[in-house]
Amino acid sequence: MDKVVRTPAEAVAGISSGSTVGCGGFGICGIPNTLITALLDAGTTDLEVVSNNCGVDDWGLGILLANKRIRRIVASYVGENKEFARQYLEGELEVELTPQGTLAERLRAAGSGIPAFFTATGVGTQIADGGLPWRYDCAGGVAVESPAKETRTFDTPEGEKPYVLERALVCDFGLVHAWKGDRHGNLVYRSSAQNFNPLVAMAARVTIAEVEELVEPGELDPAEIHTPGVYVHRVLQLSPEQNQKRIERLTVRPRPEVPEPVEGEEVRRELDA
Repeated sequence: MDKVVRTPAEAVAGISSGSTVGCGGFGICGIPNTLITALLDAGTTDLEVVSNNCGVDDWGLGILLANKRIRRIVASYVGENKEFARQYLEGELEVELTPQGTLAERLRAAGSGIPAFFTATGVGTQIADGGLPWRYDCAGGVAVESPAKETRTFDTPEGEKPYVLERALVCDFGLVHAWKGDRHGNLVYRSSAQNFNPLVAMAARVTIAEVEELVEPGELDPAEIHTPGVYVHRVLQLSPEQNQKRIERLTVRPRPEVPEPVEGEEVRRELDA
């Protein structure tokens, strides 16, 4: 029952080249960066990655991308990574763009034993009709395009509506980042880091979690657990040095101008911290 591993290398052991790897996080919030770095150090290549996005140029999945370790990615948003755009447009990377809610549900379905489901999202677009460029060739032409998907009409309270069939996304391995975890693999995510982490943990055949704080079994309130330990196979406790967090876009307000004191009048100055 004790699922704790000692090192990042031990955590990612067995992830072979060519594997499908799901990765939690949104932008660079809640990403399993230590596990991603260990995967880079292990020399694993030819990966198919399932993630909302592909990190930034020098952080998260971006470091695997920059080192040509990713063959294909299923993602929703790719706008923050210039190397991603370059590899895609020059035919070095295959990309299956999926609506964000559909991506989340495809992962959830995998973890729930649902092989496929119908959704209204994408009906009447290339998501359903096919023809999205998955891979370009070196001359800028389309080498691989998305296939058409099955559509079906269903009765709804609003009348008959068309729906498109989407298949579950089962991953060989899942990498997630949690705030707290116990030795049995029960996980708690903090605030917005809940994003895709619980879904990736469900969808993988082998789920590996890095945790900021490791506690003993029974210390977590059962009502607060987001991912039950039945989904988790390995747990890595992060050191303070490993638990690095970056700000993707630092935005601050300009400091307000402070009026000159008026003689004989007390002026209260309020400044942003």
